[in-house]
Amino acid sequence: MRITEIKGTNMELTEAIKQYVERKLESLVSICEKYSPCDVVAEVGKTSPHHQKGDVFYAELNMTIPGAVLRATSTKDDLYAAIDDVKDELKRQLVDRKER
Repeated sequence: MRITEIKGTNMELTEAIKQYVERKLESLVSICEKYSPCDVVAEVGKTSPHHQKGDVFYAELNMTIPGAVLRATSTKDDLYAAIDDVKDELKRQLVDRKER
């Protein structure tokens, strides 16, 4: 699995956020061994620069595998919770595809 890009939208993308995304995606490597090539584009950020309360942060993962593009999104009030949620959703999609 190769992370081709990590984008930050409406906020500064710090090194800590990049490392957190990379560390969470490491858990998907064993599932992705069957698919080659397997490229991931991650986007994290705020839904808009103006919102202050509620579900402000979102995370999105787009994974390209042979024959399909898997996409998962999540919007939460905490950036790290959104990243965790989107990783779990992408893992569910990979497991469902693997079992077919």
